[in-house]
Amino acid sequence: MVNRILVGAHYGLKDWVIQRATAIIMAIYTVIFLAVIIVVGPDSFAAWRGVFANGFMKFATFLFFVSLFYHAWIGIRDIWMDYIKPDGLRLLLMIATAAALVGYAGWAVQILWRI
Repeated sequence: MVNRILVGAHYGLKDWVIQRATAIIMAIYTVIFLAVIIVVGPDSFAAWRGVFANGFMKFATFLFFVSLFYHAWIGIRDIWMDYIKPDGLRLLLMIATAAALVGYAGWAVQILWRI
């Protein structure tokens, strides 16, 4: 039988790093988005479509949403693990959260690429 330490300094490090990395990606996108809006100054639906017609902007926006959803998953998952004690309820909430976030990602793809 192997003795494992279930708590320690490094068990949450990966999630902490991923949340910081996704936050940096979202911050960089926000700066790029604001710069594009200032330069283009879209004032109509056609102008907004033009902003996102560029492949780079579509990809950057999708990367922003994937980062947002992964960032949210880590945060909400940790909340469920810390505060919801019944295992069945915690599992149900995690499944519902994951399903919602995957659905939102699909919706983002549909909006950006009009599948």
